[in-house]
Amino acid sequence: MIEKVIIVGAAGRDFHNFNVYFRDNPRYRVIAFTAAQIPNIEGRTYPPGLAGKLYPEGIPIFPEEEMAELIRRHRVDLVAFSYSDVPYPYVMHMAAVAMAEGADFILLGATYTMLKSNRPVVAVCAVRTGCGKSQTTRKICRILQERGKRVVAVRHPMPYGDLRLQAVQRFSSPADFDANRCTIEEREEYEPLVERGITVYAGIDYAGILERAEREADIIIWDGGNNDTPFYFPDVHIVVFDPHRAGHELLYYPGETNMIMADVAVINKVDTAPWENVEKVRANIVRSNPDAAVILAESPIIVDEPERIAGRRVLVVEDGPTITHGGMPFGAATIAARQFGASGIVDPRPFAVGSIRETYEHYPHIGSQLPSMGYSEQQIRDLEATINAVDCDLVVFSTPADLTFLLHLNKPALRIRYEYKDHGRPRLEDVLVERLEKAGALDEGQTA
Repeated sequence: MIEKVIIVGAAGRDFHNFNVYFRDNPRYRVIAFTAAQIPNIEGRTYPPGLAGKLYPEGIPIFPEEEMAELIRRHRVDLVAFSYSDVPYPYVMHMAAVAMAEGADFILLGATYTMLKSNRPVVAVCAVRTGCGKSQTTRKICRILQERGKRVVAVRHPMPYGDLRLQAVQRFSSPADFDANRCTIEEREEYEPLVERGITVYAGIDYAGILERAEREADIIIWDGGNNDTPFYFPDVHIVVFDPHRAGHELLYYPGETNMIMADVAVINKVDTAPWENVEKVRANIVRSNPDAAVILAESPIIVDEPERIAGRRVLVVEDGPTITHGGMPFGAATIAARQFGASGIVDPRPFAVGSIRETYEHYPHIGSQLPSMGYSEQQIRDLEATINAVDCDLVVFSTPADLTFLLHLNKPALRIRYEYKDHGRPRLEDVLVERLEKAGALDEGQTA
């Protein structure tokens, strides 16, 4: 008997789970994907060229809100939940809805969909969105490059455009961003790595991506998204924690899974978080995974002209996913505004237009921060119009991509950056080298 399936996702893990488990499996027939978390990713079709011989017309993608009706209409047997950074009560809510409609509900095992590389893999994951994976990835790439290793980063999927064109994407120059019509969210992840001479792969077909990456890498860095588990079996699994959200490592799917699997646990932002929160996170790590090496790290902000902030009324623009579904109460731009003496932070909500206004309605906790939402051309224009309408002296933005190259602003702007910094010992470099040597991925005896 063929089981009819709905894959519940957000344009990333869902496609990977389909590719490696459901695509050519005659036991299943995938009726639909559903989409959430990311704006405007429903209404598309997973294309026949990626869907395989069992799906000559491709697979439709519906809004998640239609899941129950789809189960009833198609007499669906199985719902496979396949996206990340979701609170546990919501996962079980979706299970309850599926079960009430007569469908089974599953979560595929963390290692079940991991692909094996013939190169060493260092995975950088987290327990929530916005913990500091990206700066940790950059630090690791720099450590390995200084040891003469060819490093390629493979980024968690962000296929928000034409799926037919996004199976395997390679980024090694700014021109590649334009050629692939990258969104702000994609640029935020790819641009800081490419600026440092690191080639980045992303897309949909992670078997094809792996084959390409292996040709030009000595070591592959899995650059995770949200709090998802790696798509590749890691030789060293590094997981980043955020003490500003102490306890979330026990409350969000699948962040706790990453914590339990971690070889190395990095407690980040200890320079700005209350120390009791740092100790709470450390206790949860030790209780859940006593074999993990624990490293403390800082996330210092870098401002080229901090004097421009003093006495100014500023608009703070923060990383979109971090303060929306990531739930962070504030970001680096807000910290910089407070630290360098802004006279006030201007509330942009009265000036928000279009999809930006809708974002505030969907995430009311954001307050006076402006999320750098840019998942589509229209949303980028809405962001630009919102910023230009705000009555302020200075725009302070902490997005990893340089928004001044993407937006036409009518007021001065200042970029805030942040990088990884060890907070004492053990250092990330020492632990990483030790673990890679043990795995046979570095020459024995190499030291800093």
